[in-house]
Amino acid sequence: MSRFHMHVGVADLGKSIAFYSGLFGATPSVTKPDYAKWMLDDPRINFAISVRDGAHRGIEHVGLQVEDEAELAAVYGRLKDAGAPVLEEGATTCCYAKSEKSWIADPDGVVWEAFLTNGEATVYGDSPDFAPLASPAAAEGACCVPAAAKASTPTGCC
Repeated sequence: MSRFHMHVGVADLGKSIAFYSGLFGATPSVTKPDYAKWMLDDPRINFAISVRDGAHRGIEHVGLQVEDEAELAAVYGRLKDAGAPVLEEGATTCCYAKSEKSWIADPDGVVWEAFLTNGEATVYGDSPDFAPLASPAAAEGACCVPAAAKASTPTGCC
C-alpha cells in the first residue's frame, strides 16, 4: 500500500517541529539538524520538513512512497501513462534515505516523486535537475515551480 508524501521547506526548523508535532499529536520519527520526518498512519503520510539555504519555502514537492519493487513498477507505469516527461533518477540519496525514484510534474508544474526507500543515509543528499520536467505554462506564469524553471519567471513573484 502506498503512502502519500509531502515535503515542505521551512524557515525555522524548531518552530516547525513544534507546530507539526502539535498538529499531528506525534513527534518526528526522524530528526536531523536540517530535517524532520513524520511517518503517520492516520492519515497515512510521509510528511517531511527541511530548512536549507536557498531552498523554496512551502510545499517543495509531493509524492507516493511504495513498500516494494512490484508496487514501484506499477506506480512507474502510471507515471508514464500520465503523458508527461518522466525523470528516472534511479538509485539516489535524498533526505537522509537511500531510495529508488522517478519524478514527474503535472501540467501546472507541481512536482511529484514516486519512490521506494531501501535504507538510511548519513547525509541529506541532492536533488536532481528538474529542468526536463518544467512545463511551459508553469515556467511562464507560476511562481512556485522547480528551480530550473524559475529563472524565466517574472520578478517579484513569490
